[in-house]
Parts: sequence; structure tokens; C-alpha cells
Amino acid sequence: MLTAISMSAIATNGVVPAGGSYYMISRSLGPEFGGAVGLCFYLGTTFAGSMYILGTIEILLTYIVPKAAIFVAERKEDQVDALLNNMRVYGTCCLVLMSLVVFVGVKYVNKLALVFLACVILSILSIYAGVIKSAIEPPDFPVCFLGNRTLHNQKFDKCLKTQEVDNLTVTTQLWGLFCESADLNATCNNYFSNNNVTEMQGIPGLLSGVISENMWSAYAPLDMIVEDKKLQSVPSAESPQDIYMPYVVNDITTFFTLLVGIYFPSVTGIMAGSNRSGDLRDAQKSIPIGTILAIATTSFIYVTCVVLFGACIEGVLLRDKFGDSVKGNLVIGTLSWPSPWVIVIGSFFSCCGAGLQSLTGAPRLLQAIARDGIVPFLQVFGHGKANGEPTWALLLTGGICEIGILIASLDSVAPILSMFFLMCYLFVNLACAVQTLLRTPNWRPRFKYYHWTLSFLGMSLCLAIMFISSWYYAIVAMVIAGCIYKYIEYRGAEKEWGDGIRGLSLNAARYALIRLEDAPPHTKNWRPQVLVLLNLDSDQNVKHPRLLSLTTQLKAGKGLTIVANVMEGTYLTKDAEAKRGEQNIKVCMSAERTKGFCHVVVSSNLRDGVSHLIQSAGLGGMKHNTVLMAWPGTWKQANDPQSWKNFIETIRETTATHHALLVAKNVDSFPTNQERLGEGTIDVWWVVHDGGMLMLLPFLLRQHKVWRKCKMRIFTVAQMDDNSIQMKKDLQMFLYHLRLDAEVEVVEMHDNDISAFTYEKTLVMEQRSQMLKQMQLSRTEREREIQSITDESRSSIRRKQQQPTAEQSCSLSHSRHSSTADDNQEDEAQLIHDRNTASHTAINDKAEATPEHVHMTWTKDKLFTERRHREFNANVAVRDLFNMKPNQSNVRRMHTAVKLNEIVVNKSQGAHLVLLNMPGPPKNCGGDENYMEFLEVLLEGLNRVLLVRGGGREVITIYS
Repeated sequence: MLTAISMSAIATNGVVPAGGSYYMISRSLGPEFGGAVGLCFYLGTTFAGSMYILGTIEILLTYIVPKAAIFVAERKEDQVDALLNNMRVYGTCCLVLMSLVVFVGVKYVNKLALVFLACVILSILSIYAGVIKSAIEPPDFPVCFLGNRTLHNQKFDKCLKTQEVDNLTVTTQLWGLFCESADLNATCNNYFSNNNVTEMQGIPGLLSGVISENMWSAYAPLDMIVEDKKLQSVPSAESPQDIYMPYVVNDITTFFTLLVGIYFPSVTGIMAGSNRSGDLRDAQKSIPIGTILAIATTSFIYVTCVVLFGACIEGVLLRDKFGDSVKGNLVIGTLSWPSPWVIVIGSFFSCCGAGLQSLTGAPRLLQAIARDGIVPFLQVFGHGKANGEPTWALLLTGGICEIGILIASLDSVAPILSMFFLMCYLFVNLACAVQTLLRTPNWRPRFKYYHWTLSFLGMSLCLAIMFISSWYYAIVAMVIAGCIYKYIEYRGAEKEWGDGIRGLSLNAARYALIRLEDAPPHTKNWRPQVLVLLNLDSDQNVKHPRLLSLTTQLKAGKGLTIVANVMEGTYLTKDAEAKRGEQNIKVCMSAERTKGFCHVVVSSNLRDGVSHLIQSAGLGGMKHNTVLMAWPGTWKQANDPQSWKNFIETIRETTATHHALLVAKNVDSFPTNQERLGEGTIDVWWVVHDGGMLMLLPFLLRQHKVWRKCKMRIFTVAQMDDNSIQMKKDLQMFLYHLRLDAEVEVVEMHDNDISAFTYEKTLVMEQRSQMLKQMQLSRTEREREIQSITDESRSSIRRKQQQPTAEQSCSLSHSRHSSTADDNQEDEAQLIHDRNTASHTAINDKAEATPEHVHMTWTKDKLFTERRHREFNANVAVRDLFNMKPNQSNVRRMHTAVKLNEIVVNKSQGAHLVLLNMPGPPKNCGGDENYMEFLEVLLEGLNRVLLVRGGGREVITIYS
């Protein structure tokens, strides 16, 4: 009744087309729950059809035409097997006949249902009439007992040991069953000899008071003799021959939970009307009224029948399952009035009608699931005849129903049915409760007599009965439903039905976001929440899909990932392109298995769009803390210098907002998710403490199967006056406390003179920068002029014979020890980070301050072969622009970049990945192009490089 109330509320909250309970659950809890529970309910309904057909055949062969049995048992032990084999043969024939009726059309099923209903009503009325008659004149229905044991009276006609015939005492047929011969002095069974034979009326009547004895349970194990405890009995030693004596025994072990499971399918018909919702004229009106009235009527009949049977019939006869003690006669038939045939015919047609209803409802349920397309391989069963009859679904239903018939044992089929039906009822109650608690605007059922507490009570009772009936069948049913759920989740079509689970997710997300807003995450909970800045080509396709591969390998589905792109223009003119680009990004994310969100922003210029994304992407506490982008590989060839200017401004933005920054160079050479890197290394060049980002990133990457076999190496740079041995020990101890496995190597950098190549590289860099500032030409003219001047500059420099030597300095690294600067040194290079991870703003302020003595960091191979053979010739007159001398600070920066690159290439050229600190850009925008040149020189000759710039906070800790 509780389930019917919940179902009525859902059914009156809108139109309910074909599918019934499946439609209600799927539209309330989503396609995954709807499909899983719907398929289980379909299997339950199909097996119920098997059970009803088996019941039909059992009535036919036991009470109507017993002589029609094909298999006849010669021994008592084989009677059950013979009956099951007969039920298999006749059940298959009955299934074929019923399937043909359903195939012809549902209208014929409805016409037959009226005939069946009339027979059922007549049989029910005859039971009440017989109960009333039993109070006045109980029927003659004797049961024979030996002591207190109930006897199987199929092979004897009189309940007597001996009888008087012509004044002679002779033995009866019962005597021959317990004794070796018919002689009075024959050896007999001990229990037979010690106890008397008595006869008792099996149906003493309504006023007999037998209900007081039947109020209490009498559960018994398998093969235990059915006894009447109120009769006298002389116990005797048990004999192995007792199993061959004509006693009535239990065919199964009985206990409460088993009987609940067997009885429960008799009350599972409440979904019969909803299963045919597509055939109802007004489902919103018919389902609530019909279901509730049906439950009220049947509940009244069931309860009164149980009470009246207990008040009229002896308990031993009620426990005699097959009526062996009354020659196989139908007990309820004997009780009824006017004739037992009314009950037999009514039971027969009742089972027939229930079987037809199952064969009618189950295919329609399967057809509704197939047409929704949530299970791809079932879509063929969505087709049918021109009038909508589910032909293919009926064939599958008949096949599954045949499996139940071949099982043949009703007691084996019943618990399976109970699990599937109870699971369906559970989720109907859950769907109503969820919709009521969410209070969605669309939840406006016309049925008002419901409450979420009733739904939860019904759900709890369903779950309890599942485990009470059979805990192992309950677990099996849940596993089956879980497997179907996961299959639909991963392989089924995505459906948006406005279900309650989505509403629950929104509420849970809102609650979690509000909680996250309270405080920033602790260092132990810190992980990269990445904002990926993607570039799209002119066709709105992703330029660097490997950037998403790197994101997947770094994140492994954990934390927040926002994939974003900025499109230049106005949204009114670019909306179609933006949507197409967003769709392409989602397709690429799916291909690369990147779990996250996608967002395309249209802005008047790229710079503002990126700035807005960095500032405002995310929501509440779920905001990004790391920005991942690709290195602008074509920044030198770009027609518009905005490409590298936007890149540098993005670095400044992330520094100002205290976000970590990851820049992947040569990102197209990074491995895909399908690759498996072999033995190799991930090299970390750790110069400054950036909060632990350089330590954490390799650990996260190695959690993914692509990088799992790679080892981690950490390089740190020392000057000649540093204690390299102590530095290595300290770093190893630090890694031990961080629980990281890595090799440690301290690299010493030697001071030497600035090379001619470094001087040349600096001069060319400054000349190009100066030309761009001086020329006020059109873009085309500027490009032509820059190219000609650059060519002349390089040829002029080659003719120089000497270059002035600059004093050596070091830059692009972090200062470890303060010292007094030389008087002739000019401005020092900008530092990457403060020693104690001070804010980047403070560091930028230090850039122009009094220089400190800084340690060397990374270098590269100083000269390639072709550069070593260059000859520098001087004394050649060129235009005034080429008579300028390079800035000494730039020379020192270039020298440091070349030396660092030389060492990194020497140590890590064969590494699978190189991670190194990213120097900060200059405070003044005037040196931006020089900054790009420095980075280009620093990274030259390396394949996969990930530049890392910390966000100004600790991201890894030694504490638990």
C-alpha cells in the first residue's frame, strides 16, 4: 500500500506513457537507476509468468486431469521428480499457447481477463459461503493418525489396524504397510505396535475453536513427520525404515523468512496496471484509483481467508502441502460451497489470467526500455508490429519464461521474483521521497495523500523484506542491478530527463561549495586544480591535444580541471563559432579522457579574455590554483607581436593572482595516454624553493601508467664556495621526510669568461628590439625592413675580429648567500623567487635594488659545432645602429642562460621529461622580448620541458 501511494503520486505528476514503473523511476532517478531497476523488474515479471504457468499446470495435473501425466513415478521418492517433469512438458505447451494469444493482440487478453475475473470472483464467494456452512454443518473430511503422526492415506481405505469380518478379526491395508505380513502375529514397526490409530475431522468448522491452536508457528525441517501435538503418542526408537512408512512429511525446511518469500509473489500484482500504462485511456486517473482499490480488496480477501482457514481447518492439514492425508483432495475445495470444482476452476483461470498479464506487461516494459536507447544492444526489441505490439520483445520474454518453466520448482522461482519486485518497489518509494524532498517546481502531483516519511518507510520495509526472505538472493539481485547500472553509465546513451538524482547532485554541490568557501585547503589536501588554456585553429579544432593528455596524466580524474579558450571578437557575431569550438574541445577531452569542464570565452581581445578567465574561472571554493599552457613556439615568426606579449602578460597575471604556472614546451612530443614510457627519468632542476611544486608534480605524474616506470632525479646547482656534500645530504633528508624516492645530484658551476657567441647573441637580440621601437612603418614594410637589417647585422658581426669582454655575472636564479657587489657591476638580473617564498610582487621590487651575489643555475652546451667555427671580423662600417654596444646586464643574463642550458642538456638530454623553475619576467615591459630570448636559449636542445612557477604557497609537507 505504501508503494501504491508513492506510485500514485508519481503517476499523477504528468503523462505516463508506455513503460509504467520503469518510466516513473527513470524520469525520477535518471536513466541509470531506471534502466537497472526496469530490467530487473522485467526479469521479475517474466519469471512471474513462469510461476503462474507452473501453477496452472500443477492444478491441471493434480486436481483436474491427473491421468494426463506423461511421467508416472513407481516409487514414492520419485513422485516429485515425475511431477516436475510433467510440469516442464505441459508448461512449455501452455507458454506457447499463451504467447500466441498475446501475439494476436492485447484486446483479446482483455476479453479473456473478464472471463477469468468472473471465475475468480465466484470461487472467492464460494469460499466465504463454505466457511459459513462449516459453522452449521462441517464437511466430512477425515484425517488418519497413528499416535500423533499424520498418515498418507493413498494406499489404504480404512483408518483401522484390524476389523471384524464375519466375527473374525482380520488385518487391514494399513496393517500391511507397517507389518511384514497380514498375520496378526506378524512383526510390525515399533511405533505402529505401541500407538493406536485415530481418525479426526480435518475441517472441524468455524465454531470449533481450532484457531487457538493455529495461532502459533510450527516450523519444521525437511523430511520431518507432520504431527498433531495434542494427540497422545508413545515414543519409540527411530528406525531407518521410517522413511518408507506412509507418513506425511515436510518436503522443504520451513521458516518464517522462506514462507514470506514464497507468499510475497501473490501480492506483487499491484504493478499490473502500471505496466500497461500505454494502453490506458487516462493513466493519471486509472493507476492511482485502480491500484489502491485493488490492494485494498485483495488485502481484505487475503487477511480474511488466512484467519478463516485457521479457524476452520486443522493445523496438520494446513501443513500437508500436497493433501496426502486426504487422498490428494483440495482442502479449500472441500471447504467451499457448493462444489470443490468452483475452487479448482477459479484457481486454474486465476493462474491463467496472471500468466497472460505477465506475458502482456513484460514485453511492453522491455519495449519501453529499448526505445529509450539507454541499453544499446536492446534497441532491436523496441520494434514491433504496425499497431505497436512488441513482437520481438515478446519472443525474448517467451525465451526467458521458458527458462523459469524448465526450473519447474515453484519454491526455487519464488525468491527470485520477490527480489526483483521488491527492488522495483524500493526505488518507486525512493523516487517519490527524493522528488518530495527536493521540492522541484515541476513536482505537482494531483494525488495529494502522500508524504516523504511514508515513502521512506515503504523503502525501508522493502529492503528489510529482501534480506528477510533470502539474503543471498538479495545480494545477487543487487549485484545484477549494479552491473546493469554501470553498463548503462558507461555504454548507454546520455539522457537528460530532469531526474531527481541531478537535483540531488546540484544540492550536494551547492552544499559542498558553501563548505569549501569557509577556509582555503590545507597543504595536505592541496592538489593542482588546473585551468588549461587551449588554442584553436581557424576551423575551431584543438591545436595541441597533447596538452589535454598531460592534464589527464597529471590529474588522473581527481580535482578540478577547467579547459578554456579565448576567441577574439564579439559574442553576437561569434556565438556559432564559440559553440562549435566548445563542442570540439569536449570531443577532444573525451578522446583524451580528461574529466573536467569546458568553457569558450569571446572577448574583444585575447589579452582581456585570458585575464578574465584567470580571475573568474571556477565557482566559490572550487577555483583553479594552477594555470597550464603551451609554449608559444612561433613567437619569433608571428606577424603580430601580441602572441609573445600575451604570453608574458599571462605570466604576470598568474603571479599577481598567486596561481602556479606550468608551461609545456614542445608539447606535441609529450606522450599520449595510450603510450607506456619505458625505463627512463623525470629530471627536476631545483634551484629555488617554490613551495614544493617541482617535487609534487613528478610524484603525481608517476601515479599514471604512462610515467609509472620512470625514476625521479633531482638536480640542484652549487657554486664553488658551497659545501656540495652537505647540500646533497640535506636534500636527501628533505626528500626522505617528504616520502619521495629520488636520486639527488649537486651540480657545480664554474666561473669563466663570457664567450664571443654570448656577446654576439646579446647584440643581435638588442638590435632587433631597438629596431622595432624606432621604426614607425606599416606592418609589411616593418617586416621587410627588419629582415634586411637582421641579415646585414649578422653578416657584419661575422666580420668582426674581436669583441670586448664583459665582466661575468649571474642571473635568472635565486640568491642563497648575500655578498657585497662589485663597484663596476651594473644592474643585476631579475631573481626568480625570494628565498623564503615571499610574494612575487616583492621579488619584482627587488629586481632593481642593490644586486646580490647569486649562484649559477642551469646552462646549455655553450657552442654547437657550427657556432664554434664562426669567425668574428670587425672594422667593417655598417649603419649607426650596428655601432651600438650591448647592455652589460643583458650580456650577463645571456651568459647565465647559455651556461645553464649547457649543463641541463649535458645531464638531462636523454630524460623523458625535464622540469625546471621558470624565471619571472622583467618588471618593466621594455625587456619583454629580451626575456623571451633568454628563455629560448635556456630551453634550447631539450625535447620535453615543463617550466614551473610556484604560486607563493607551500603545496607539500613533511607532516602526516
